[in-house]
Amino acid sequence: MKILSIFNLYERYAQKHLKKQGLKLIARNYLCRYGEIDLIMSDKDSLVFIEVRYRKKADYGNALESVTKSKQKKITKTAQHFLLTYPQWENHPLRFDVFAITGKEIDWVKAAF
Repeated sequence: MKILSIFNLYERYAQKHLKKQGLKLIARNYLCRYGEIDLIMSDKDSLVFIEVRYRKKADYGNALESVTKSKQKKITKTAQHFLLTYPQWENHPLRFDVFAITGKEIDWVKAAF
């Protein structure tokens, strides 16, 4: 029996939610030397890089606020690596979304950065 980490659980939840909204999965947990992208999906003809964040409480800021400029830079560099590795996606419009869960509140921010 495979035990999922709490973060993996929320990434799967986000993936299911986004699939219901019409997005199609391209890759999960894309990893390279620059960082990791939780979900890469297509939305019509756009390629969407999605950061999934979870916070049990907003005591120290909500999940959306936890995507710092530094984290955005890592995601952007990782996305560039993905495009170099899979050039068939390089001519598609790109978008960076954040799927944030704070407690029971869900925020899906399209084109977050």
